Amino acid sequence: MAEEQNLARGVMAGMIGGLVASWVMNEFMAGPGKKLKAAIQSDEQNWCDEVDEVEAQEHPREDATMKAADAIVNTATGGRHLSWEGKQKGGPVVHYAFGALMGGVYGGLTECNLAVSAGFGTIFGAALFGGADMVAVPALELAPRDSARISPALVPPLAAHIVYGATTELVRRIVREVL
Repeated sequence: MAEEQNLARGVMAGMIGGLVASWVMNEFMAGPGKKLKAAIQSDEQNWCDEVDEVEAQEHPREDATMKAADAIVNTATGGRHLSWEGKQKGGPVVHYAFGALMGGVYGGLTECNLAVSAGFGTIFGAALFGGADMVAVPALELAPRDSARISPALVPPLAAHIVYGATTELVRRIVREVL
């Protein structure tokens, strides 16, 4: 890390790290995250998931980012809602914007106190999972309240957030050295 503290550079490095980490998190959930999910579930749960996957293809469900995108548009326009296609486009925008914002907060905090980066960003990722997925998403009714119940189903998203945190830290360090 550069010896001279600079909050703006730290925030910028963190935002870039958060953007890259958001993409890596998506890739993790599409590959290793699916394998992890299958490994921790019983055969009965896997069968139910296969049925759910077929049903989701026939009747897709809104995820929390899609609901957030719709809520943002609804608030900004005084009552309009996104179409299904709009939600499908808006969800990733919310995901990447939130990832960049949280990366920026992390980068700024790390600039002020290097101890924030303890665990190479993994503590940050786990804390983000706890605060966002376990508390804020259910509280904002972007997911059912019981989605925050402790269960093995939370292992893949927790792992994805730990990957997000480590990736944010790696990219933040690289970018911060350049800035």
